Amino acid sequence: MAQCNMDLKGQRTQRSSLKLQELPRANNWVSAFQRMRRNLLKVWKAFGFLKAGNSQNKETMTRVKNDDCDATTNGLSDECYKSWMMEHPSAITSFDQMVSKAKGKSIVVFLDYDGTLSPIVDDPDLAFMSDEMRSAVREIAKNFPTAIISGRSREKVYEFVQLTEVYYAGSHGMDIMGPPHQVKSCDAQYQIKALDKQGHEVILFQPAKDFLPAIQKISNVLEEKTQKIEGALIEDNRFCISVHFRRVHEKDYDTLEEKVKSVVKNYPEFRLTSGKKVMEIRPSIKWDKGCALEYLLDTLGFSDSSDVLPLYIGDDRTDEDAFKVIRRRGEGYPIIVSSTPKETKAAYSLRDPSEVLSFLTHLAKWRNSFSGHSVD
Repeated sequence: MAQCNMDLKGQRTQRSSLKLQELPRANNWVSAFQRMRRNLLKVWKAFGFLKAGNSQNKETMTRVKNDDCDATTNGLSDECYKSWMMEHPSAITSFDQMVSKAKGKSIVVFLDYDGTLSPIVDDPDLAFMSDEMRSAVREIAKNFPTAIISGRSREKVYEFVQLTEVYYAGSHGMDIMGPPHQVKSCDAQYQIKALDKQGHEVILFQPAKDFLPAIQKISNVLEEKTQKIEGALIEDNRFCISVHFRRVHEKDYDTLEEKVKSVVKNYPEFRLTSGKKVMEIRPSIKWDKGCALEYLLDTLGFSDSSDVLPLYIGDDRTDEDAFKVIRRRGEGYPIIVSSTPKETKAAYSLRDPSEVLSFLTHLAKWRNSFSGHSVD
């Protein structure tokens, strides 16, 4: 965990003078949407579907829908997606090629939740996974070490998934429930022993636990400040706070943004980020889904192993941190879930949760085909 193993308290002190205006413009969701639109145009131009300065082609792009980058054009979107898939081929059609590299190696599976195991919905409390998906994940966990890494609180993710066979990491990896292991001195202050739902001993790793009092204060203030904005939803994810605006009228975007920023500026140890129609407030520590992936590999005994292939499936920009870790390791399968072309560090793609289900089912059947014999 060389990239993430660090003195978190020292970093917190270092970042204490951070001002909101110093945050990247991507923290403004309007700017994020515009950036996505520009990136999509760059992709189109790179593949020759748009020419710079061609106003006629620009007019054909009638709509780019927010952070989902859902473009409707006269056929350009489909053609662009096909070209994008040449660089990020389907994990389903590439399955045989992928598993051919698994000889003599251990596959460890990491999964995002929203948009990966469940569809994106207007009400985050209704993001249920299907029974078929639950069965597929259960089968995967029987055959491979499996963890779900989500921006949701760890408890909420478990309520949705309801599987004791997997490990859970909530709050973008800032709340990890992992297997018992030898505690490293640098991690000791953030780890506690606990029991899982079945009474088995586990280790909870919470690198942002010192921020909990401030997080609760921020959540309370946001609830008060946004209560008059119809459709705004504040979700307390324990170590981070999500401000959902999927059901907010567009005319109220600026007002909501101003209110959120007015709160966050009073807490310089926190940063503001954006996702799919959501803004998130989280502690300014160097910890993300990529760090969570490395931590779990370490606790599972694969930290320095060249015989492990981490497989990560996710759909949002926070999953890119995990993709980068796998790329840096040199072996593994970073898989993005997207039906539109976007900038990504993923090597493979799946179109939507239904394809995730197909891929996981295929992977479990492949492993079961060995009937207890080694993949070697």
